[in-house]
Amino acid sequence: MQKIFDGKKEAKLGTEKNPAKLTVKTKKKAKELKAVCDEHGWVHTIEVVADGTEDTTDLEILQNPPQTRTVEKTPGRNDPCPCGSGQKYKKCCGK
Repeated sequence: MQKIFDGKKEAKLGTEKNPAKLTVKTKKKAKELKAVCDEHGWVHTIEVVADGTEDTTDLEILQNPPQTRTVEKTPGRNDPCPCGSGQKYKKCCGK
């Protein structure tokens, strides 16, 4: 299941306003996931459905939050060239 940003800001996952929704097949698995959520202090709802499919994507998102990407800054005209030539960027690779 892919989450798509629709422009509306939601509450942080695992809080009172937006609890993590987990669906599992067995009560044993539900106890394990409850222990993990309680250890980290995440608010959750666990549903046990014997015939359905398991859905633990919210827990995976909580355990592995998306990392912020940083874009490398482009050098200015008078900065040293990143290739290591020792010249200014405008005289070397900036042509």
